[in-house]
Amino acid sequence: MSLIWAILIGFFVGIIAKFLTPGRDPSGFFVTAIIGIVGSLIATFLGRALGWYATGETAGFLGALVGSIILLLGYRMLKRSWHP
Repeated sequence: MSLIWAILIGFFVGIIAKFLTPGRDPSGFFVTAIIGIVGSLIATFLGRALGWYATGETAGFLGALVGSIILLLGYRMLKRSWHP
């Protein structure tokens, strides 16, 4: 159930990250939502590995938001380098 919760948080965080990240976004709604979900899952698993979260505990809203913003910025940089 915690994995489902991380995915739900990531979906909403991806949308919020898109609005908080400055610059032109080359991705659409679904790509941004997927980036948010992946950011939330990475924040959850990284937080567990570092001992910030207990087993079964998901990343909080801020942790998922930071993870999503980092992934979104990385995606934009990669997308820009592929299509000049």
